[in-house]
Amino acid sequence: MTAVRSEPIPPARPSQTAEPTPAVDLESVLDAAQRAAAPLAALRPAERARLLDAVAAALDAAAGELVPVAQAETHLPEGRLRGELKRTTFQLRLFGEFLRDGGYLDARIDHADAEWPMGAPRPDLRRVRVPLGPVVVFAASNFPFAFSVAGGDTASALAAGCPVLLKAHSGHLGLSRLTAEVVAAALAEAGAPEGTFALLVGTEAGAAALRDPRVAAGAFTGSIPGGRALFDIASSRPVPIPFYGELGSNNPVFVTEAAAAGRGAEIAAGFVGSFTLGAGQFCTKPGTLVVPARSGLVGELRRSALPPAAQLLNERIQAGYAGVLEGLAAHPRIEVLVQGPDPLADPPSPTLLLTTAADMLADPHALQAECFGPTAVVVTYDDESQLAPLAESFEGQLTATIHGTESCDVAGLVEVLSRKAGRVLWNQWPTGVSVTYAQQHGGPYPATTSVTSTSVGTAAIDRFLRPVAYQGFPQHLLPEALRDANPLGVPRLVDGAREE
Repeated sequence: MTAVRSEPIPPARPSQTAEPTPAVDLESVLDAAQRAAAPLAALRPAERARLLDAVAAALDAAAGELVPVAQAETHLPEGRLRGELKRTTFQLRLFGEFLRDGGYLDARIDHADAEWPMGAPRPDLRRVRVPLGPVVVFAASNFPFAFSVAGGDTASALAAGCPVLLKAHSGHLGLSRLTAEVVAAALAEAGAPEGTFALLVGTEAGAAALRDPRVAAGAFTGSIPGGRALFDIASSRPVPIPFYGELGSNNPVFVTEAAAAGRGAEIAAGFVGSFTLGAGQFCTKPGTLVVPARSGLVGELRRSALPPAAQLLNERIQAGYAGVLEGLAAHPRIEVLVQGPDPLADPPSPTLLLTTAADMLADPHALQAECFGPTAVVVTYDDESQLAPLAESFEGQLTATIHGTESCDVAGLVEVLSRKAGRVLWNQWPTGVSVTYAQQHGGPYPATTSVTSTSVGTAAIDRFLRPVAYQGFPQHLLPEALRDANPLGVPRLVDGAREE
């Protein structure tokens, strides 16, 4: 099918005082997205891959214009932002490669079988995955490229064949509008159907779009209160829709006695580097470090040279961080282990707090609160038998980490953490989420609202697809991936075996 070419509706030039999307414009955008859904879904996988490649190339070409705006709006350094933009365009191209392979369709063919052993003949059944329809994506604040306008949610939804309505984050509106302009122009130039992508501004516009019956799914990265409010909207609609929210995570790290004895200084340095990376504003920041009380790790951390204060992303995050830190520091079961000269200032100096395993188990909800910024809690334990109960006390997590040795008997701890987290690490640090095929960036609530999904890696496309089975159809009415001739050449499961 030939895509309908269109000129993009140019977003406004960068402005932090951008007006919210009016209702009349939202109606137009929603209507365009609905009209784009069928022609976008009808594109062959390689044709959609070409659209993603075009967006990636356009973003790379615009780096000189995008990065300075991102610096001004987020206080993040140029090197970090250029690396993040590279990650953004890499994941767009990776999804393109994934589309060309065709395995994401999960095509299955069961030919009719009169001798099927269940006691009745088997009909001809053919199953494939199809796009859900228009998706509302709510951009994050802490990754202005990789989890924003052209980030992983947008890339995976477009790869699946779903039009995207991108609700811009208020923390970087100028960058959002400029990035949206690049994305819209690249899609139009590459021949995407009109309505494939649009930018929304304002909380009301995002919520209204999520309520609209033309929208088939939502994706979000942000806070627990904001994500839960949107999840409730999606779930309470007359026709509920899937909502893939990444909300909050503490990302605990457990250190065995053997690991502390063998490389305590290395672990202390790695932890400081990880919890202060990006001023502690990573969703995978380790917020709790569990260490043996009789080891030298607490002393190593007390002597640690914490990095200097770094400005947080925006005033709202600064205020939220200060409030949570004040609450933790005032808790009767908490003491300050080490902190910089101005822990509540803007910008804030890093802080390490200290408690015990028994005290954390006595009030886990308060002492495991996510402090989004450069603060973490160190927990001392007397015996490794306390590790599994401590792990059980945590809510759902994006990550959980063990530092141990080959001789450590931590199978029970691994089992608990595998139930609690989407990604379990061994002798590594959770900050840094590789964009790859086996990545899992999601976990039990409140880490995410959908424990079976990921927002990073090629499996993220699964969120925006649904299976359809065709029974008894003639060849010419079947999707190409299900026809006997297999004109797309996609991998398929035929009569229970991989097709040669």
